[in-house]
Amino acid sequence: MASARSVNFIQRGWRNVREAGPRRLGLTILLVVLALIVARFGWAVPIINQAETGMYDFRAYQTASMQDVEQDPRIIMVVYDEQTLIKAQKRSPLDRGMLAAALRNLDKLGVKSIGIDILFDQPQDEDEELIETLRNMQTPVSVAYVLQEANEGDIEYEQQLYLEEFLDRLQGSNAVPASIQLDNAFDVTRRWPQPDDRLPPTLTRSMLLGADEAEKSLPGYAGAIRYRLSARDGQNDAIEGGQEAIAETLFPIIPIDSLADEEVFAIPAVIDEYRPLFEGRYILIGGDLVDFDRVPTSVSDGTGFDPPGLQVHAEMMAQMLDGASLSKPLPATLWALAILVIAMAVLTGLLEWGSWQIYALLGLQFMIMLGAPFVMHFQGADTYGLPAVGWLAGWAIAFMAVTSTARAAGAVQRNFAQGALGKYLPQEMAAEIIENPELLALHGEKKEIYVLFSDLEGFTKMSHAVSPEMVAKLLNRYLEMLSQVVLDHGGVIDKFVGDAVVAFWGAPIAKPDDAERAAKAGYAIWQAGEAFRAEVAAMDPDLPKIGKTRVGLHYGEAVVGNFGGDTRIQYTALGDSMNTAARLEAANKALESSVMASREFAERSGLDWWRPMGRVVLRGRAQPVDILEPSPEFPEADRAKMHEALTMSETNKTGAASVVESLIRSHPDDTALENLLHRIKNLNEEGAYVLG
Repeated sequence: MASARSVNFIQRGWRNVREAGPRRLGLTILLVVLALIVARFGWAVPIINQAETGMYDFRAYQTASMQDVEQDPRIIMVVYDEQTLIKAQKRSPLDRGMLAAALRNLDKLGVKSIGIDILFDQPQDEDEELIETLRNMQTPVSVAYVLQEANEGDIEYEQQLYLEEFLDRLQGSNAVPASIQLDNAFDVTRRWPQPDDRLPPTLTRSMLLGADEAEKSLPGYAGAIRYRLSARDGQNDAIEGGQEAIAETLFPIIPIDSLADEEVFAIPAVIDEYRPLFEGRYILIGGDLVDFDRVPTSVSDGTGFDPPGLQVHAEMMAQMLDGASLSKPLPATLWALAILVIAMAVLTGLLEWGSWQIYALLGLQFMIMLGAPFVMHFQGADTYGLPAVGWLAGWAIAFMAVTSTARAAGAVQRNFAQGALGKYLPQEMAAEIIENPELLALHGEKKEIYVLFSDLEGFTKMSHAVSPEMVAKLLNRYLEMLSQVVLDHGGVIDKFVGDAVVAFWGAPIAKPDDAERAAKAGYAIWQAGEAFRAEVAAMDPDLPKIGKTRVGLHYGEAVVGNFGGDTRIQYTALGDSMNTAARLEAANKALESSVMASREFAERSGLDWWRPMGRVVLRGRAQPVDILEPSPEFPEADRAKMHEALTMSETNKTGAASVVESLIRSHPDDTALENLLHRIKNLNEEGAYVLG
């Protein structure tokens, strides 16, 4: 049943897409095709490719963390470290005499193969000694080589000439050139060097060839480097502690100067002691220096440090010895996955929203798109080039293309229905009913709302003196002006009662600034009424004079909702707060004012334009109400005097009256102040004035 409903939703969504028109449909198809390209080739899309590399590095580090290993004794790193350079009292180029001595001693220890990750690209005094040593080595030695054409920026022309000359002198010996080129795509070494016929075998492949273990060299492999982390207890310290801890944890590391003392290694007992440690091992010789040959890798962000290039070669050697050729998904597989992702986005976009099941479906899809690359990486797949972020971006493009088209098609229908319904209901309610038709059901709920009641003085009298057609014309114009004020301030028009307008804020949807907007609307209603009076006077000077528009404002609890029957309903508010607002509007006549609000309303508005107008007992009420009038242009100092007078009126009516009299002298045309003076002189025992 649920499946049938989903199919029906999809069919309706497709109908909406088709009804959007040929241009919109063509644009949607174009965007879906673009989404498919992004989902397939995310690594080639600017900005997205940066996210792809970041996600790949995160996968690589997490996988390495979960599959940590013990120290790998098959490969020993013999390094020039900072202490070595201090002892040699020479920093650059690295001491070749020390290297020659170490090579002669290693040749006695039965190592399988030696790789030298040091470029001999400029002359040094010890070169003759080193060349002779290399030519006499019984152990296979692979010597670092780069080509200026292939390693642009790594070596100068003169350096290339000397390097070629140096290596030419080794021909016929067990020392052969080997490429130390690394793949630094996106400025990080994540995969093996790509094949290049101009270069000899890579350093580690050359070492295996020299050791007669060519079958282990992963011929032709150019996929991702399988970086590992150590399972030793020191690993946490390694992450924080820097290069030494990590190097010592993952591979054995020995300073080269400890192998360069030929007098010590001439002692047979020393050879016997060292042989078990070195025999059958692969030896990598190079630098492990703070400021030289540091290589960002796919786990650098996770570990917090860049290892020396020598360690990258060691990782590649270990990967070959383990036969860990990571399988890369076929292009056909990547296309199939991209099509699946985009199909999910399109079908999801065609669904009609409103059920929690849709969000569950979204969550499931994102779990698949985010989780699948991690599962593949953990199981040994080469996910370098897998467009994981491209899937997400492509899904988003296709989903937005389909949903925006469906919404554009439905918008015309909704606008028509909302426009028709909006002639009878507030626009806010009309929009909500269009989106949620179930709201038409009869119901009510308690809400705290801001109520506005307005009335036009003298309109009833005028209506008896002019034709019905003129009455209708003037009334429609008046209600149009006031309605627009309410709608512009986000209010809901409850009803029209003749020339009276009833509106409220806070329902059906409450907003944080409801009070401020309601207060400004109340003042603007009075201004609109004044504009209407001027308009009518200009229209026909013989028309009876129309009075001012009076406004009452109150805040309180009401029952808001749809009331009526099966054939006709009305969205309205019921309760004492509505009655209070109506009585405040009517009180303006006795108070000789235009807009009056209760203290409950004024205090919540956040506006500073209110001036206190005393305490009154409204007609038909027993409890007094503190009232305030909006008066934006009234001086702040005079407003303070009014507060002072009303506070004083509780104990000293004469003094309070004197303060108000001084204000009247400053504002002789202010009838509301005259009225306040009268009321202060006639307060009841509770300090309130009884109206009516």
